[in-house]
Amino acid sequence: MRCESTSLCWHRRSVQSAAMANSSSVDQACEILRKHAANIDSTASWPAESLRAISDSGLWIPCSMREFADSTRRFSQACTSSAMIYLMHVCAIQVIAGAPNKHLFEKVKSERALSTLAFSEKGSRSHFWAPVSRAQQNGKGIQINANKSFVTSAGRADYYVLSSGAIGGKSATDSTLYLVKGGTSGVETLGEWKGLGLRGNSSAAMTFACTIDESSRLTEEGGGFKAMLDIALPWFQIGSAALSIGIAEAALANTLKHTTSARLEHMGGSLAEIVPEIRARLARMQLAVDSSRAFLDQTLTKIEAQAPDAMLGVLGAKAVASENAVRVTDEAMRACGGAAFGSQLSVERHFRDARAASVMAPTTELLYDFIGKAVAGLPLF
Repeated sequence: MRCESTSLCWHRRSVQSAAMANSSSVDQACEILRKHAANIDSTASWPAESLRAISDSGLWIPCSMREFADSTRRFSQACTSSAMIYLMHVCAIQVIAGAPNKHLFEKVKSERALSTLAFSEKGSRSHFWAPVSRAQQNGKGIQINANKSFVTSAGRADYYVLSSGAIGGKSATDSTLYLVKGGTSGVETLGEWKGLGLRGNSSAAMTFACTIDESSRLTEEGGGFKAMLDIALPWFQIGSAALSIGIAEAALANTLKHTTSARLEHMGGSLAEIVPEIRARLARMQLAVDSSRAFLDQTLTKIEAQAPDAMLGVLGAKAVASENAVRVTDEAMRACGGAAFGSQLSVERHFRDARAASVMAPTTELLYDFIGKAVAGLPLF
């Protein structure tokens, strides 16, 4: 596969939502997310009320990729755990919407159900496109035997978009996607999520040892690899970039608030007024945020124009934004000093949350490799 958008369908994959969200409804949702964010983080609790607010905002199924990016960014500013759950839900919805069986999407949509992706496996780790599990036909349907890792909304989602090696598949990329309903016999969550950040998103290992109906296929047999790269990957990359930008924006805003209000009384001014290095940190933070925003906006514009190099931007968006978020939150911790280290400010939460995207498949290192291959004119796979 070469890094070209001409073979991809994701630029047409936006799903029309039942109701267009308006700015005030998004603002209201963000207020609820912000209200619960600290408690969700400290207790690693499931953000039920926050997700209900997102669903009620009219963005449960966004009408375009740009709307999705903007809403994910704003939700991430308020509560990154909730935004991550939303991100994975939308990615799953896009895959379901592209299924040959259109009844599946209509069912999930009518139920306003929470969906998520179950792609990664311990055996192939960050190479999410290469499941080592294999499905079989057992006379009653399709037998799934898969051990999944880091499933967002594990044990909480109503539906899982699951990848498995294709029946009779010969290579690691011969895969098929299925829709598995939560609560199905043989579907189990293993342990609780105790992560450094994103502590409310219930990311855990799961086992799928179940029989599902043939109608639960989301792709043709062996079509999973194409769907993962053509549909799920672009939506995930754009959403992840927006998520990281939201974290960085929140860290910058809170750092500005602290450094312009905390004072060096003996010198008669705020930290920002008196300390040049703090101003330099603020400058670096602002420039990093601006560069991430610009890269994402450029990528979305290329997607909308169906530009031939749009996929290169898709690959780069997450790498640029996630690494910038790490830099911005590091600067925030240093600028805010003991107040941040002592967890008196939200920047400490942003610092932890920002670390997730760079190690989340596809990792920054993998993205650099893909981009390097692309600019050198080499196949990605």
